[in-house]
Amino acid sequence: MGNASVRRRHSAFAAGLATLAMALGFTSVPAGAAPPEVDYAALGDSYTAGTGAKDAVRPPGVDCWQSHPGYVDIVAATLRANLLDNAACHGAVLSKRSPTYDQVLYTPTVQEQIRSLVKERALSQKTDLISMTAGANDLGFSRVLGVCAFSDEATCRAALAQAESPTALAFLTASLVQTYTTIQVLAPNAKVAVLGYPLLFDPDSPIALPISSANQRLMNGATVTLNATIARAVRIADALPRTDVQYIDVTAAFTGHAVNSVTGSWLQLSPTNFAADYNFHPNDAGHQAYATALLASVNLKQLARP
Repeated sequence: MGNASVRRRHSAFAAGLATLAMALGFTSVPAGAAPPEVDYAALGDSYTAGTGAKDAVRPPGVDCWQSHPGYVDIVAATLRANLLDNAACHGAVLSKRSPTYDQVLYTPTVQEQIRSLVKERALSQKTDLISMTAGANDLGFSRVLGVCAFSDEATCRAALAQAESPTALAFLTASLVQTYTTIQVLAPNAKVAVLGYPLLFDPDSPIALPISSANQRLMNGATVTLNATIARAVRIADALPRTDVQYIDVTAAFTGHAVNSVTGSWLQLSPTNFAADYNFHPNDAGHQAYATALLASVNLKQLARP
């Protein structure tokens, strides 16, 4: 599915997004006002593609699956950000060199998304803000989660040890640094905002899940390691000349809102289908939380060009 078709769908829910932005307390721009000040682009995996929004189910035969309104749409709905393009795709890895790249179930990689954004002129000297999530698929988190959901602690621990081996984490770090710096070269005046992942489980919750409490703790620990790896890659990239890369942690925001939290989950989990594609992705409240985290961390007025 091309990015042009993705952009055409944006108009179909623009009115709803404006209403949502007002409900969230974001500022809107009156009709006839000047165009939005911040040119915004996005790319990455399912969390940026909006998976989980509105309980959307993946249609058959779609290469780049997006759901709306995800956090990117909510940010754009503030009308302080002009969404040039969102190239993110559910299931995307960083590049075809990723050990988890699926040659059969083709999904545009982040590297290919970058090329698409350049072609669409969404990455250029005029771009002010870029947001992304990426890295979980490169470590095969979905596969490991499937293993841990229905296995004992030893089997889960072994699967995680393989997924997050020193070699795998070193490769991921290098790939992320290369990705961030490539984006920055193509959009030299932009801030690159890299969002992490929430902890999926509350192991102490009385709400029962197929995955044991012990394995829930292991998966949460793996997410901590993943986020630390992403944050380290951001620090490396940001230390290079002429880069502006920022890591945004969302774990605190999602505390008390795991898939099995009694206080109300901000993450999807089907009670009848543990293997559903949208499981363990932000629901509408979760995408609002991502948008809030991004907007709280990035000063749109500072990014805006005169």
